[in-house]
Amino acid sequence: MKPIPLQLVTVCLENGQHGVFVGVPLVGEQVPDDAGQIDDIWFSDIREVPAEMALSDLIRLIQSQLCRCKATVQ
Repeated sequence: MKPIPLQLVTVCLENGQHGVFVGVPLVGEQVPDDAGQIDDIWFSDIREVPAEMALSDLIRLIQSQLCRCKATVQ
């Protein structure tokens, strides 16, 4: 079985709430600290996905979201 690289992003709000987001790797281990600064952040609408969704299907969903993001930014 081919491994799928994932990265967790933890966001902590000033009001004490926090969330963990799963996605394709954004920042590698070898990236200098100043090369990974956040320029912009946005959240999609909340999507309902089947509880038994396969990880590969979830990754495809994430990648399609990234494609829409890149198209919007350009």
